Amino acid sequence: MRLLKPVSRHALALCGLALWFASGGVLAQVSPEMARVIVKLKSPPVTTDSPGAVAQPSQMQGLAHRLGMTMRERAGPIERTHVVTAHGLDSRQLATRLARDSEVEYAVPDERRHRLSAPDDPRYATGLATPGPASGQWYLRAPLDEVQSSINAEGAWAVLGGQSRRIVVAVLDSGVRFDHPDLRRFDEGGNLLPGYDFVTDPFLDNDGTPGRDSDASDPGDWVSQADVNGPANTVGCTLADVAPSSWHGTQTAGLIGAITNNARGMAGLTGPGGNVLVLPVRVLGKCGGFDSDIIPAMRWAAGLSVPGVPANPNPARVINLSLGGAGPCGRAYQDAIREINQAGVVVVAAAGNTNGGAVNAPANCPGVIGVAGLRQLGSKVGYSDLGPEIALSAPAGNCVNLDGECLYPLLTTTNSGTTTPVAAEDAYTDGINATAGTSFSAPLVAGTAALMLAVQPSFNPDEVRQLLRTSARAFPTTGDAPGVGLCQAPTVDANGFAVEQFECYCTTSTCGAGMLDAGAAVALARTTEPVSVSGGGALGGAWLLALGLAVCAVARTRREA
Repeated sequence: MRLLKPVSRHALALCGLALWFASGGVLAQVSPEMARVIVKLKSPPVTTDSPGAVAQPSQMQGLAHRLGMTMRERAGPIERTHVVTAHGLDSRQLATRLARDSEVEYAVPDERRHRLSAPDDPRYATGLATPGPASGQWYLRAPLDEVQSSINAEGAWAVLGGQSRRIVVAVLDSGVRFDHPDLRRFDEGGNLLPGYDFVTDPFLDNDGTPGRDSDASDPGDWVSQADVNGPANTVGCTLADVAPSSWHGTQTAGLIGAITNNARGMAGLTGPGGNVLVLPVRVLGKCGGFDSDIIPAMRWAAGLSVPGVPANPNPARVINLSLGGAGPCGRAYQDAIREINQAGVVVVAAAGNTNGGAVNAPANCPGVIGVAGLRQLGSKVGYSDLGPEIALSAPAGNCVNLDGECLYPLLTTTNSGTTTPVAAEDAYTDGINATAGTSFSAPLVAGTAALMLAVQPSFNPDEVRQLLRTSARAFPTTGDAPGVGLCQAPTVDANGFAVEQFECYCTTSTCGAGMLDAGAAVALARTTEPVSVSGGGALGGAWLLALGLAVCAVARTRREA
């Protein structure tokens, strides 16, 4: 009897360790829901019609016996398929175990679908009674007719279910207006986390608080001629930088995380479920921002340590960079992105807007998902840069009409203050104050990546990139204006200046794998098992979960004995 205690303690320890690894570092709980899987067998069952023949176990009974499981079965939707159910694990885990059997052609979760319904946010729809472009939030709807590049966000929302996790997306930008009624802080019913301000130069910072601090609010980034000519301009601002405040960070954050289904304003890409929170990290101010602020901000957003800055209490799984500049990817970015990817964090960046030039840094860095911009018909929008570094493309906003209000901008949250903000303003871009640029393509991809991780948090950055590309829709090759040709690789003229390349039909070597399809990407993520589950090693999380449960059962039996 004295031997039972140490054996039980060791077994229980192994049980807990296996469950911990299987859950990626969080103690796993067996799903209370019944697993449901559609299984297709490689060959039809062998029938015995001769008189007096002994009945043989069905193929599915044999399969259950080999797996040591109790399963119920019924006829499936097509020939050689069965619907099987089991308790003690979820549908994805059961499908993984079944798929490993030599007699199984495939096994996929029997997913429960929901009706696709548009949100009640008034600016989402077409034919608006409230101010906004006539096309509403065309870029989120299903692709149809004149909006071929729309990303089908409603399809993604339909896939999300009770097993989804909450994912953080860091938006590294000019800060955000926390007082916008369609954003708001998380503790006030919105999707914004507190964030941090990494801008160190006093001229760029413009918030009256020297150095880095915990306030990621956007004070405005307007530049006046007096700013350019004044003694505080130690960063090289020129007259070309003179402009009113952009509220750029509020616009990118709104595309991802505006509150959905609140009968107000717009819908955010990540939908009504509260699956995604936005972490605003301020890195841009007057005339932009320095790499020496952006790179540590990326590391902090990913949960890595940064000297002199408190640890990030809400590490992001996705980082959005709607910023960049000409030139190759520098070593400092390469080192940071490598470390951030190794921490399991996806990095998404905008291609740039220099009329078909080479992809900007950091979108051209290894390990970054670079995003180019599309017109509503699916061709490359004139201003978007392009090249082999692009992973895929997404809507960027364009007008098509030469006069009147812009027809196809990307409607999003903003502020109307030309310098400092208008307090608590419920403001949105529209057909007059139009939003367009690859800065707004990138958040659509970043938000989709977050929804993918919400249904399968064990994916690593390479797997997210591959699934985004696999699920992308093919680029159109016809339907645009006469004379539009195929996109070509970026080139320079005899003087070394980039040759401009405006609207063109995308190819996979210039605009990535295809057009972002959020619905298809999240559906594929939900039914795809990660190659290497975080913490699970080569054995895989599902195998370790089964091992852990078995060891737990043995330990419990021995202890009760």
